Amino acid sequence: MSPRHNHDRCLATREVLNRVGDKWSVLIVGTLGGGPRRFSDLRRSIEGISQRMLTLTLRGLERDGLVKRTVFPTIPPRVDYELTKQGLTLLDPIQALSDWADDNRMTVQAARDRFDAAEARREQVARRGERATGTSAPARGTVARSS
Repeated sequence: MSPRHNHDRCLATREVLNRVGDKWSVLIVGTLGGGPRRFSDLRRSIEGISQRMLTLTLRGLERDGLVKRTVFPTIPPRVDYELTKQGLTLLDPIQALSDWADDNRMTVQAARDRFDAAEARREQVARRGERATGTSAPARGTVARSS
């Protein structure tokens, strides 16, 4: 594979993942996996999403061909959203990711706890060393220079 082809592929992957990988898109696609929903139903079903964010995300999903918007000529107009054939293909990967998160939640939390505890110990040791020598340690990620 040429470097140019690999670069183009990475850009395309990133572009698609930016759309389908954000939390609101994942939640919307998952909710629409149960069938068509009205805007107000979606808003009530997805905790924490604002009307503006729901509108923007639905518009992006529609633009990408993943969601179909249907307006019914009633008063007031009724608008339904549903997954397109392409949008339905996202349900399995989203479900697999959700299952992985459920299966590994405790392991990930344990790793975070270990990391945070080790980080706190490193910072504590660095502070003790500063007090003992009367100097301050270089900021993390910098290299101390000798004169």
